[in-house]
Amino acid sequence: MVATALTIAGSDSGGGAGIQADLKTFSALGVYGASVLTAVTAQNTVAVSDVHPIPDATVAAQLAAVLGDIRVDAIKIGMLGDASLIETVAGALADYQGPVVLDPVMVAKSGARLLPDAARAALIAHLLPRADLLTPNLPEAAVLLGCAEARDDRAMQQQGARLREMGVGAVLMKGGHGRGETCTDWLIGDEVIRLDAPRIATRNTHGTGCTLSSAIAAGLAQGLDLPEAVSNAHSWLHAAIRAADRLDIGHGHGPVHHFHEVWP
Repeated sequence: MVATALTIAGSDSGGGAGIQADLKTFSALGVYGASVLTAVTAQNTVAVSDVHPIPDATVAAQLAAVLGDIRVDAIKIGMLGDASLIETVAGALADYQGPVVLDPVMVAKSGARLLPDAARAALIAHLLPRADLLTPNLPEAAVLLGCAEARDDRAMQQQGARLREMGVGAVLMKGGHGRGETCTDWLIGDEVIRLDAPRIATRNTHGTGCTLSSAIAAGLAQGLDLPEAVSNAHSWLHAAIRAADRLDIGHGHGPVHHFHEVWP
């Protein structure tokens, strides 16, 4: 049987992030993708100009429809706009037995906060304990912990351990916002694993967080254990970023190349 994965996230009309990036990632990695839409955004590679949240009842109905019919081997959760929606999603997943990857979409590239404080508290209370893996970037980890951003490897590991103490199964601290020639991620779980990649000089990095979390979910859906799923996804994303300039999409921060292994 073909592995299946479900993404719960917002739509990106520019196609580089959100639901669109998740489904492209699933398809590129040989996984059947289903989706639950949490918001419709008007955005491109330059800016987000409008956001329309999907009503909680409609999100719950989508979840019931998918989970009531389709075998879902793994779930990725992305953009959730407020506390009420977070509680709705957590309730709908109460009986789900498969792995859950939570990408806490909390801070925009501009630095703007995307979740109010009440939603942050709901995320910590209701979804972190449900997640097998949390994938925060450095600003998101700092918001969740209420502290300054990690500036070095030691601080990243310490913050990952603190987040894990909140009930999440494992934490992938992403170093994309760091500096230096090497981008380092830390997987903090039953074992601590360092993942390094050369930092690539490109402006086309839109959707990297969505893409990485979806690639990990795809690996888990295919039966990989967590360290292998994370390692494979890390390498695959690095290749997608390296190939991103070949796409030449838009006038701002373009998407990574999800189909770098498929398209000529």
